[in-house]
Amino acid sequence: MKFTEQLDHYTPTCPQEEKDREVILSYLRCFDDLLTRDNEFAHFTASSFIVNRERTKTLLCYHNLYDSWAWTGGHADGDDDLLAVAIREAQEETGAQTRPLYPGIYTLDILPVWGHVKRGHYVSSHQHLNFTYLLEADERQPLATKPDENSGVQWVPIDQMLTYSTEREMHPVYQKLIDKLHLYG
Repeated sequence: MKFTEQLDHYTPTCPQEEKDREVILSYLRCFDDLLTRDNEFAHFTASSFIVNRERTKTLLCYHNLYDSWAWTGGHADGDDDLLAVAIREAQEETGAQTRPLYPGIYTLDILPVWGHVKRGHYVSSHQHLNFTYLLEADERQPLATKPDENSGVQWVPIDQMLTYSTEREMHPVYQKLIDKLHLYG
């Protein structure tokens, strides 16, 4: 399903998501290049909240850029199937095969990205228009890092997810993922 259809069908679960959905819809009316990084102000990304079968653990990567344990995800880079982007990024970053527990958007966020150097080039501060998807993986699978992006991959008890993340600004985002999980038991 195209991301615009998913956005049309998504029911925000809190005031933050209501406002972020409103802003994303506004950006879609103003910009025709939000699916690519050609738009240096804002562009679409897809992330994954990967859980084990028992819903007691989540799969995290130690992201080199953020110097923290974090979820998986990446840029749309022209692909309007953001669920496919999330699944592909999860596999590339962890080596794990995943399956969606729900085909629609799990959570919706506009995430600020501060200016940084990536592969020798400066990237200006911008916004990620992020769709998160709920995925499941078998925790017995072998895992692998993606050395150009992360230096570790591991299963973490869900109730310790915030302890592993040193990005304090991501804690409300991650807490929302955890709080919503009981709806998809």
